[in-house]
Amino acid sequence: MIQAADIREWRDHDVVDPKGRKIGVLEAIYVDTTTDEPAVATVRTGLPTRQRLVFVPLDKAVLGPGYLKVSYAKSLVKKAPSIGTDDILPAEQEESIFQHYDMPYQPGPNGERQLARR
Repeated sequence: MIQAADIREWRDHDVVDPKGRKIGVLEAIYVDTTTDEPAVATVRTGLPTRQRLVFVPLDKAVLGPGYLKVSYAKSLVKKAPSIGTDDILPAEQEESIFQHYDMPYQPGPNGERQLARR
């Protein structure tokens, strides 16, 4: 498992898919609020004047020298829910990330968010 403290050091490194194709640059990490383990990353993609942050799960992610390899294809990640580079993830959009990747969404018992930015 990738440790939250370790992965923050990888900010601004390349994020690649299983075939080594560059998706973008690591921007931030969101942890699962239940376990406090890294769950999702935001990846800066697009042209310099039209950048956005797309979300990609970190399950089975592998750290390498200067990159983070995720277990999802570049084409799937590029179509993932996104936010502007200066925006935060609205609570009502959180579930759409999990749906995009066919993952179960489990908010807290009182409707608490599942993800928190670290």
